[in-house]
Amino acid sequence: MSRLRRSSDSDPTRNEGSERLADTVAQRLGRLIARKGRTLERLAELSGVELDELRSIESGAKAPTIAHLWRIANAIGVPFGSLVASQERSGVLVMRKASPRLIGSQDGNFLSRPLFPYDSARPVEFYEVTIAPLHQERAEAHAPGAKETLVVAQGEIEIIAGREPPVTLATGDAVDFLADVPHSYRNLGETPASFFLVMSYAPAEAGEA
Repeated sequence: MSRLRRSSDSDPTRNEGSERLADTVAQRLGRLIARKGRTLERLAELSGVELDELRSIESGAKAPTIAHLWRIANAIGVPFGSLVASQERSGVLVMRKASPRLIGSQDGNFLSRPLFPYDSARPVEFYEVTIAPLHQERAEAHAPGAKETLVVAQGEIEIIAGREPPVTLATGDAVDFLADVPHSYRNLGETPASFFLVMSYAPAEAGEA
């Protein structure tokens, strides 16, 4: 299937690396739908993503948001990273800062850069995340048993996980929490904040790819 090209504009997620990522998502989504015996119509019902949006994502014409990918992954029953993992494998994998593969929120205030691809033999994912000043990003519950471990690289961030009290983290601070509940990340400062995030899954979930 030929992939439609997306034009570059002021969107910070639009670059050569991210267009390759959108193509990867399209290819992976098509394979996973076929493997799971699902249709796009059924996936739209299960995920809550509009059918027209799913068609655009599956064709490579639309770059999915983080919310799109989480809803799709949860509906299919696979780890988030299995949708963004490239099939390329080599002894050394280099990801250049100059052409990052970025996945963003709808408003562009929350940007995630996958730092290594999902691998079923290594059930963890690694991301670099940037949050705009004073922005709060809310995330839906992930798969049962999913955990997030993050360390703040720059700024001050507030994490709320389920009914747990808010946790405030400064540069260099780290936190580990269950991510199978609704949770949020808030940048408390007036400049961009960033952190590194490791996502890990329970064994049963990690086995799906």
